[in-house]
Amino acid sequence: MPTYDYVCDHCDHSFELFQSITADAERKCPKCKKLKLRRLIGPGAAIVFKGSGFYTTDYRSASYKKGAAAESNGSSNGEAAKKPAGKTTGGDKPTAAKSE
Repeated sequence: MPTYDYVCDHCDHSFELFQSITADAERKCPKCKKLKLRRLIGPGAAIVFKGSGFYTTDYRSASYKKGAAAESNGSSNGEAAKKPAGKTTGGDKPTAAKSE
């Protein structure tokens, strides 16, 4: 059951009311007893999904998983093939600049 915010247009009294979603909106202010009560529109509470099955990656098909695995294996092998063979420039470690 949600909590609704109300404000009275006559006396500016504002309050929260915990009531059913199917219940009619209140109309009478509890403070001044006038029929000037208005339900405010608020952001509401966030919906929280817990457990497995709520992410797009949980429902991937077997063919998608197989293609993604092949792509990730192919990209790691492809990077090694792209490196030019031949001259090296003194090793793999970068050299630090000397200060004088």
